[in-house]
Amino acid sequence: MASVAFHAYNQLAATGKVLLFEGSAGYGNGEQRRDFVHVDDVVDVNLWFLEHREVSGIFNCGTGRAQTFNQLAAATINCVQGTDHTARELAQRGFIEYIPFPESLKERYQSFTEADLSRLRAAGYRGEFRSVEQGVASYVNELRSR
Repeated sequence: MASVAFHAYNQLAATGKVLLFEGSAGYGNGEQRRDFVHVDDVVDVNLWFLEHREVSGIFNCGTGRAQTFNQLAAATINCVQGTDHTARELAQRGFIEYIPFPESLKERYQSFTEADLSRLRAAGYRGEFRSVEQGVASYVNELRSR
């Protein structure tokens, strides 16, 4: 599956806006949360395990902090436009549009995910993970350079 940032970037390029789901399950518009992790951070974790072969087990890999789809959309738009607006401001300006939540997903959708890094940290991994803003900026700049 393509990343959410990839979809947001392509929507913005094609239509001038990013589409997000309206609120559901007690979350406001675009406020559903994910533990968005940058691929370079995942690579760093894997390289750490390669260097520490004595460590074995099943570990979560993520940032350990859930951030909203609004934050991801705002980071994408701000990176492309060279601005620093909030998601609310971007929605008011028409750069973020909230679409109805699909009925078929309402009972199955996970509105919140966040990796528990306690086992990874206990194993000795001390690396830092990029925020959505940092990861999206890196990714969007890579997409734009192609």
